[in-house]
Amino acid sequence: MNAPREISPAEAAALVREGAVLVDIRETPELREGIIPGATHAPLSQLASARIDAPGASTMIFHCKAGGRTKLNAAALMAKAAPCETLLLKGGIEAWREAGLPVQALSRGR
Repeated sequence: MNAPREISPAEAAALVREGAVLVDIRETPELREGIIPGATHAPLSQLASARIDAPGASTMIFHCKAGGRTKLNAAALMAKAAPCETLLLKGGIEAWREAGLPVQALSRGR
């Protein structure tokens, strides 16, 4: 099994615009730091039972805070994403934010 490819925030943003599903694997308390608009939340600790809706999507992009957890758990993420292509956001939400891409505050209902 090949490891998923890491992509830049700009590449990830472009793929999301084209229909890729962005999945945030950070734990729930970490969401207070903000979320990427449109991302699906599937905490790593609950990934096995998480339901990720990806109707018609051919690509899933996973991210954590800085990229370490996605790399360490690449095999599990690939299994969860199958049959979609699995990609990892290099540098996580921190790199996304540093690239000037939007991050929104947690809404009260989450």
